[in-house]
Amino acid sequence: MIDTHTHLYLEHFSEDITGVVNRALDAGVERCYLPSINSKYNSNMLELEKKFPGFFYSMIGLHPCYVNDDYDSELEFVKNKIIEHDYKAVGEIGIDLFHEKKFLNQQIFVFEEQIKLALENDLPIVIHSRESFNEIYEILKKFKSQKLRGIFHCFTGDLEQAKKIIDLNFYIGIGGVITFKNGKISDFLNSIPIEKLVLETDSPYLAPSPYRGKRNESSYLKIIAEKIADLYNLELSEVSKITHKNSIDIFDLSAIILILI
Repeated sequence: MIDTHTHLYLEHFSEDITGVVNRALDAGVERCYLPSINSKYNSNMLELEKKFPGFFYSMIGLHPCYVNDDYDSELEFVKNKIIEHDYKAVGEIGIDLFHEKKFLNQQIFVFEEQIKLALENDLPIVIHSRESFNEIYEILKKFKSQKLRGIFHCFTGDLEQAKKIIDLNFYIGIGGVITFKNGKISDFLNSIPIEKLVLETDSPYLAPSPYRGKRNESSYLKIIAEKIADLYNLELSEVSKITHKNSIDIFDLSAIILILI
């Protein structure tokens, strides 16, 4: 299994990161992708890559919740750093209208600039979309192309939105919400081809039941995969195999080329 979205570089894990990684490995998690939020944590992410080679892979990007009037330096950081390291995606980027609507215009500008950056560097994007699906969808339509690809992280929308995401050549990130009693996506998820899904935890946030409200970690990815297996009437091993391929298809074009050869 691959955790396509986990913030294990945050302070929440500073005291027991080795244990967190070992538990993830024991649960069958083979690798984790680390979405960026701002420049502050960039070095933490790269240090994890060095400490656990082959397990962690970093992204670069500015999270919409960190966009304000003083976004210039953060955006410049992303543009400069992207050429200095083998980042696997531009993310997590997007628009958040749940926490802050004051800087909507700035969020839109920063989002579009980072989409351009991803296209220039042939990288996927990982999208944060909270109460902003329509705004993000209209922007993505402007940039729609074969090269524009990625993940709608932590999807909690409806079936119509899911179909629009797939039409844009994007995958849908499924996390702990799928296990919640009020998680409405369980009602229609099996109407979506599993070939368009990827697994994620968004650790330390949104822990799946029965750990809801506690610190999330990547070992809990197995709980999410088990729920998907139940919804699709598949074996856990099959869900793991399919979503693993989906993740590689998004993040690692070199691996796809090798497979084709």
